[in-house]
Amino acid sequence: MDILHLVDRLEDLIDEGRHIPLSKYTMIDEERALEIIDQMRISIPEEIEKANRVLQQRDRLMAQANEEAARLVELARERGDSLISREAIAQAAQSRAANILEQARQEAEAIQADADKYVMEVLSELESQLIRTLTVVRNGINTVNQRQAATHQAQRPAEAETSVQSSVAVAADQAAS
Repeated sequence: MDILHLVDRLEDLIDEGRHIPLSKYTMIDEERALEIIDQMRISIPEEIEKANRVLQQRDRLMAQANEEAARLVELARERGDSLISREAIAQAAQSRAANILEQARQEAEAIQADADKYVMEVLSELESQLIRTLTVVRNGINTVNQRQAATHQAQRPAEAETSVQSSVAVAADQAAS
């Protein structure tokens, strides 16, 4: 039987008892009271055993909960460490990438400067060659012009004489007509 039920029965027995006037005493049925007390003696070990089982079950559940909590805390710590590690790796990778990009930019600038220097050297050399060639061409043109001028001047008196002869022949033809 349930101990609380037995306590309720004992309380009812006392309430049903006769009160002795001018005292705090109550007369109860002794046989019924002893019967309830015997039932309590039998029930109390059962209740204690039930309470012990409940306590053991509670302790077992608490141990399991503590183990699960410890496992979850460790898992969270590992994940946190992993995320921190990943973050550190990502930052290191970003830093390395920035360094590589800066190095590549500097190398590209150096290559561009070298290429510009080479192009300037080649173009300067080409300019020198073109100036020399242009000088040769101009000298050749001047030489040809001078020859033509000399030849032209030598042909002018002959042309003038031929021109005069042509004019005289035309005038003579006109006069004869």
